Amino acid sequence: MTAPLITAAVITAMATASIPGIPAAAAQARPAFPVQCPWMDTTKTAGQRARLLLDASSPGQKIRWLDEHSATRPAETTFEGVGYPAQLPCTPTITYTDGPDGVRGSTGVTAFPAPISMASTWSDQLSRTKGKAQAEEAFDKGKAVVLAPGIASGRTPLSGRNSEYFGEDALLSGRLAGATIRGLQKGNPGKPTLAVLKHYVANEQELDRTLSSSNIDERTLRQVYDLPFEIAISDGRPEGVMCSYNQINGVYACENPLLRKVLKGTLGFDGFVVSDFWAVHSTAPSLTAGLDQELNKPVHFTPDKLTAALDAGRITRTQIDQAAFRVVRSYIRAGLFDRPVPTAPADDVSTPANKAVSLDVATRGSVLLRNRSGILPLKPSRRKIAVIGPTASNTPTDGISAASVCASLFFGQPSVSCPNPVAAVDAITRRAARDGGTVTFDNGKDIAAAAAAAKGADVAVVFGHYTEGEFADRPDLNLDGNGDALISAAVAAANPDTVVVLQTGSAALMPWHDEVKAVLQTWYAGDQQGTAVARLLWGDANPSGKLPMTFPKSEADLPTRTARQYPGVFPDGSTTRPPGDETTIRQVDYSEGLKVGYKWYDQQGIEPLYAFGHGLSYTRFGYENLRVTPKSSGDVEVSFLISNIGARPGTETGQVYLTLPGSAGEPGKRLVAYTNATLKPGGTRVVKLTIKAGGPDHPLSYWNPTTDRWTTPHGTYTVRVGSSSRDLPLTGSFTR
Repeated sequence: MTAPLITAAVITAMATASIPGIPAAAAQARPAFPVQCPWMDTTKTAGQRARLLLDASSPGQKIRWLDEHSATRPAETTFEGVGYPAQLPCTPTITYTDGPDGVRGSTGVTAFPAPISMASTWSDQLSRTKGKAQAEEAFDKGKAVVLAPGIASGRTPLSGRNSEYFGEDALLSGRLAGATIRGLQKGNPGKPTLAVLKHYVANEQELDRTLSSSNIDERTLRQVYDLPFEIAISDGRPEGVMCSYNQINGVYACENPLLRKVLKGTLGFDGFVVSDFWAVHSTAPSLTAGLDQELNKPVHFTPDKLTAALDAGRITRTQIDQAAFRVVRSYIRAGLFDRPVPTAPADDVSTPANKAVSLDVATRGSVLLRNRSGILPLKPSRRKIAVIGPTASNTPTDGISAASVCASLFFGQPSVSCPNPVAAVDAITRRAARDGGTVTFDNGKDIAAAAAAAKGADVAVVFGHYTEGEFADRPDLNLDGNGDALISAAVAAANPDTVVVLQTGSAALMPWHDEVKAVLQTWYAGDQQGTAVARLLWGDANPSGKLPMTFPKSEADLPTRTARQYPGVFPDGSTTRPPGDETTIRQVDYSEGLKVGYKWYDQQGIEPLYAFGHGLSYTRFGYENLRVTPKSSGDVEVSFLISNIGARPGTETGQVYLTLPGSAGEPGKRLVAYTNATLKPGGTRVVKLTIKAGGPDHPLSYWNPTTDRWTTPHGTYTVRVGSSSRDLPLTGSFTR
């Protein structure tokens, strides 16, 4: 359902129709908006309209904008016992929704794959398409503010919400988040939604997220943790940014001067800053630091507390006015004043088109990690197929089913409604039948029975998983439910032709790795998961996903290898919170500095199990003819040729990495550009990418804390091009 546009003609009719006896000429002379609501004049800018509204507001009406509930429910005057004056007319009712992977808290919506799956597509265009589809569903469900996308920097693969983010690289995360924001905010002009980018900043673990301090030096903060936000804000221009739960260097994020000095200052964010749920710890310090709105019910930004802070001289009316202005301007600029959501939200908003988007993300976001002896794609001669593992079926085994790996978990349930996903065993059974094959399923609960099923098959497809989600980190990177033993048992049962399908939200260890023929990482693949798996196993779709994070061989290889780095320590040096202690801050030292993700493995000379950017295909690609051309503008053009030298059509993601001169003190190389190239067999494409010197990713520079600015060093820059961070056959250079 599309909400009616409140056009000038409609508003004029509304303003005049109720006044009998007005002559036609007089009616035409009336302004094209209700006279009592000049802020509804769409010929004015959002800033002008916001100023008109606030100039007509009482102090109490302005304060209403500083809390989510009082801002978005204009017809109400009491919230959790806190009273407010009535709001001005012509202000909209607005509902917020969480939504990294779909419209949460609603049924009848599409369960899109987790953002980590989207990250594996390395596709800005698909990210925007998914954002557009999700925005449409949110609007039709009556929810106009989407708390998404999320960004983190993949500091540790143990973080419980890694599946909600876009991996470990600032450029990839920032660009995909920016594209998602464009889809959410600009994809449906008739159904506007407002995106809230989250969680700012250095929110890298769930353990003690509200009682921990991320202790970071300035250069690391700006280059690793701020940078993806800077890119996303520049590319996507979100109207909202959410501050996180944690402290940064001993000061809570929602009252940290970083909001005003860096986010709103250096990064140029001109929307409004909203807290996470119950992440506000003060009134005056939070408002002064740059927090504009408290999420959920009023606790610290209540009329009484704000008035008391005013009377005490700790805040000013100008600060209240500025916060209210940013909120109102963003609501207007996003279209929420002019196109209200439907008064009767639809029951089922998951359209065939949106399910097709979900399938596209699930397919293109799956990563073929290993494929020995060409076992994949499956050949028609492999007619007896054993499918093993509880997540392959919609029938729960000890509470685990395909729904368990549809999305990350929230209080033990999928974070987005996913009641009946396409189960892999059903899709595989249908696909096998096309070649006259049969499928035997075993849920894997009895390892001996599962091994027997594998032994009697031409190929065993074993599904291994672990679950993760908000509120807790992973205890380790092993598979849940004895999954590692299950895979080893299938191979040991005299069936070396074993294919493993991984369904995890982050990296996984693979003690059975060398025993199996193929490994396909599908992440949390949403409601079309089974169809995507079947298409990929038989080659109806060619795998094209690339890892957005490094997979280690061992947890001992992680950059956060000491207790002070992760999970952090208490004053006595212990890592365990004392019973009953709900106040002591866990100190988490980011002493690895810039060496996060692939930069750590490069700098330390550690061989990962699978490198950042890795991903196989059923065809082969060649790289040649690298040319590096500095421009007078300071930009650098990089061109190279990608060829499909295999027998199947396929998509390759060309990746460009840059190593700065040694004087920069950088740990190895950085990703500076990428692109998807789809080629027929024998096809070639000349790829031209520009490294923009003045881009928001600052590709040629490092942050200099002494001068408080980005600095471009003099010397030789090395350009490397290839298919992953460890497979870079082309090398060039330039000097500055």
